Amino acid sequence: MDLSTTIAGIRFPSCFMNASGALCVTKEELIALGRSRAGAIVTKSMTVEARQGNPAPRYYGFPGGSINSMGLPNLGYKAYAELIPELKRLGKPVIASVAGLCEDDFPVIAQAINEAQPDLIEVNLSCPNIPGKPQIGYDAEASERLMKRVRKVITVPMGVKLPPYFDPAHHKLMGDVIGRCGVDFLNLINSVGNGLVVDPETETVVIKPKGGFGGLGGTIIKPVALANVRAFWKHFEGRMPIIGTGGVMNGVDAFEHLLCGASAVQIGTALVEEGVGVFDRLEQELAACLEKRGYRSVSECRGKLREL
Repeated sequence: MDLSTTIAGIRFPSCFMNASGALCVTKEELIALGRSRAGAIVTKSMTVEARQGNPAPRYYGFPGGSINSMGLPNLGYKAYAELIPELKRLGKPVIASVAGLCEDDFPVIAQAINEAQPDLIEVNLSCPNIPGKPQIGYDAEASERLMKRVRKVITVPMGVKLPPYFDPAHHKLMGDVIGRCGVDFLNLINSVGNGLVVDPETETVVIKPKGGFGGLGGTIIKPVALANVRAFWKHFEGRMPIIGTGGVMNGVDAFEHLLCGASAVQIGTALVEEGVGVFDRLEQELAACLEKRGYRSVSECRGKLREL
């Protein structure tokens, strides 16, 4: 069974990889991903300065999903720029995830990271967990301005990680913007922002930052993720490579993302809960799922979702 995939001309030995934010902050975590069955090493979304992130507890798993308000803990872009050559020697593609606390941060980080030559750069327009900072991806004009600025300094394939959109008008608006900005791939979606989980036993929220508000992940967000993958697949008529992120807990979940148009899938909640061994399980489950349905590769089923 061929579980490899290609995105923007870069071949990945497996279609499974970590989502930025899940066990990928430190050098040790990134090397562990490189030695695992993951098809890529995706860095934590990086800012100009190193960040501790929000106070703990800031992650909570519950039946059906997770909530987090991590606050972009990361080593700072200079540390990741130094790490990238070492990570590339582990023999799989490296995706550097670039963020920023203001618009002007992005080109500075992108230029330095581009010089380190990761295989791809993902521009994160969608972190929902910085107190006082809105998601850039919900502002079409700001998103277009930023993407055009970073595109000028990025020479490797450039993708964007987007927040969830809930209206076809927004899918079209952002699809049109993306089409004008030289984007090579999409990552859909980041966590569903500003959910709230309550513990009725203690009568409290379950995470400390932002009064308990945080990004939702896991099974609970899968329908939203699938809808965004499908909407953008159709907008670009299958020509834009898409990484599906959200609710992939087993091989069938991954198959659903592929059917909707994803070329690869990223794992967040399941990776945090299980560790890097999750990639072995997911590969086995997806291979069994594809074989049962008569598919011989990931690419054979991509986008094949049928409508009634």
